[in-house]
Amino acid sequence: MQPFITLTGLVAPLDRMNVDTDQIIPKQYLKTIKRTGLREGLFFDWRSRKDGSPDPDFFINQARYRDATILLTRDNFGCGSSREHAPWALLDQGFRCVIAPSFAEIFFNNCFQNGILPVVLTAEEVQALFREVTAAIGYRLTVDLAAQTVSTQDGIRYRFDVDPFRKDCLFKGLDQIGLSLQHEPAIAAYECRHKTEAPWLFADI
Repeated sequence: MQPFITLTGLVAPLDRMNVDTDQIIPKQYLKTIKRTGLREGLFFDWRSRKDGSPDPDFFINQARYRDATILLTRDNFGCGSSREHAPWALLDQGFRCVIAPSFAEIFFNNCFQNGILPVVLTAEEVQALFREVTAAIGYRLTVDLAAQTVSTQDGIRYRFDVDPFRKDCLFKGLDQIGLSLQHEPAIAAYECRHKTEAPWLFADI
């Protein structure tokens, strides 16, 4: 998993509340267990018109947001089913950070496990950022995990909270597998000892 330390990136606005995981990545894209190639399904039902052509009003189809790495959105983002494909699709699109007033708990946890930083700011702070993003082409923010701040181009800083353990894991690029592998020598020593103490468990059948 790629570490998250500091991110300065283009911001894309998704001005919708209660965006559920089926809207983030529809069910027809859940057949794969690969984490790549999912960007085509990201917000699939919103990014296209009924005739299949791209909807020019949806942010993901607009050139000004094409290289965005920060997603700005509204309350209760990521609600619905607990599909890990949702953060996979966001990551495949290039998003490393999502800023919102609140998140669904399972989606919030899945973000940390996949290298995305979910940032909770107040509704007033998010509204102020929406005004800035929509008014200025090329609007960027700097997200500093160590300092736990979101900084605007004008020097305004918004502070966010993050669990110390999750912060450390994201800072080091460690998911649950990575955490386990930190103890690889102890695991190998235990397996070796266990084979000696209970050899019948390892006998060839």
